[in-house]
Amino acid sequence: MQKNRKIFRKLAIGLSILALSTTAIIGCSSEKTTQGDTGSKGSTGSTQALTSLTYWVEMHADAAAIMKSYAEITAYKEIVKNTGVTLEFQHPAQGQTSEQFNLMVASKSLPDVVEYRWNAYPGGAKKAIKDGKIIPLNDYLDNAPNLKRLFDENPEWRKQASTDDGDLIGFPFIRPDKKLQTFVGPVLRKDWLEKLGLTEPKTIDEWYTVLKAFKEQDPNGNGEADEIPIMIAAGDIAFTGAFGVPNDFYLEGGTVKYGPIQPEFKQYLATMNKWYKEGLLDKDFAANDSKMYDAKMTGNLVGAAVMTVGAGIGRFMDLMASKDPQFKLAAVSYPTVNPGDKPIFGQKDNPVTGQFAAITGNNKHIAETVKFLDYLYSDEGHMIMNFGKEGETYTLVDGYPKFTDTVMKNPDGMPLAQALKKHVMSAIQGPFVQDMRYLEQYLTKPEQKEALTVWTEPTNEKKMPPITIANEDNSRYTSIMNDVNTYKDEMIVKFIMGAESLDKYDEYVNTLKQMGIEEAIKIQQSGLERYNKR
Repeated sequence: MQKNRKIFRKLAIGLSILALSTTAIIGCSSEKTTQGDTGSKGSTGSTQALTSLTYWVEMHADAAAIMKSYAEITAYKEIVKNTGVTLEFQHPAQGQTSEQFNLMVASKSLPDVVEYRWNAYPGGAKKAIKDGKIIPLNDYLDNAPNLKRLFDENPEWRKQASTDDGDLIGFPFIRPDKKLQTFVGPVLRKDWLEKLGLTEPKTIDEWYTVLKAFKEQDPNGNGEADEIPIMIAAGDIAFTGAFGVPNDFYLEGGTVKYGPIQPEFKQYLATMNKWYKEGLLDKDFAANDSKMYDAKMTGNLVGAAVMTVGAGIGRFMDLMASKDPQFKLAAVSYPTVNPGDKPIFGQKDNPVTGQFAAITGNNKHIAETVKFLDYLYSDEGHMIMNFGKEGETYTLVDGYPKFTDTVMKNPDGMPLAQALKKHVMSAIQGPFVQDMRYLEQYLTKPEQKEALTVWTEPTNEKKMPPITIANEDNSRYTSIMNDVNTYKDEMIVKFIMGAESLDKYDEYVNTLKQMGIEEAIKIQQSGLERYNKR
């Protein structure tokens, strides 16, 4: 790889000299560069100015309901106006992103930029670079001063944006604040708590007391024993984490472990089995789809759940506002076993989320494309991507970018979630740094704001970093984990429902070991060691 870079640098110097000579001959000698300049100066791919880019990216479902292309978004219209670079978006059909991504990268015809989770490429981003599908950014950081500054100031971000070889994958979507990284957690019906004179539970025993009351004391007031005290998925981190393990790999010091084979996971299963037997856990927990979930929530049946801050708390409170004015939701702390303990595990994304706008091997204007994408990390680009067009979608009030009524009270009657996606990328994602001030305005309800305070309590000190599996291990690891996950998920449901006795837990663990889980742990450990050396 290093040898190839040296050759590439020599080629870049030669082409740059040729570009300068050509410029002198035709009389275009101006060297003035602005923040939005994406001209050919410094290019290693072409001496012609960049005028357009083909850009492949999945379209958010909310956006797809109101537009045909991201080119219609106010923020991208402003970016095009400021840079002079037209974006020709290519969006896979809804629900077919993975299939169309695989077909695209298997072909010889790639767009200029592909925005995707490149760990989904067979063999990961490292293999995608080796295959020539994407170009690492290392040799182009001088063309990306804004991104380079961010990486210099936040070395962990650079590690998360790199392969094990240290190659920079692309331009990342970055969530710099823990409140931007946390958006899921446990929620209770606050009006039910108040009606029954209960306090918010902190421990598993306190949760049991609350759920028992929800089951037996008719909090929905219809005279029927139809309440579903809690509706959660099997293996949810909100409750496995209470016992000190996740339903996945985790760290104990510098050692990788696998939660579902630990003794603590058996304690979690025993608790869920008890709740299921006593009718506290939704009997359909293993079969719920989004329609069933929504019907139970809006049917005034559910006392507790794990949900998101926007599509959960915000949406259900809006849906129930006219139907049941007493309906209140409250985010509550991730539970622990012992009183006074601080929760360790909770939902928390990495600052570098894994979504990258990567420059493909087919791009003929690499350096210019780097300049263009780097503009999105500049002060000006940052404001546009997060807040849109000043004077139209936001105004500065004492230095604070405040969304206008075009967004907050959309004249076309769009809900806020859609109105934001019509105008800004902060409500979606992309190659830029998300701004907390967007979220402060998106979360219009005090219950939502409180959620982000409560749900950020877990330390997440045992969370695995975003490691990669070595290409030579990928096939074996995938084979092991396909078998492990299928069997493990099936057995979790059986243990909870009582279809299998927990006396067989050791037998279940031994079966996972026979399937190769210990080998998978070693592969994860190797990945961790490579990550730490990045």
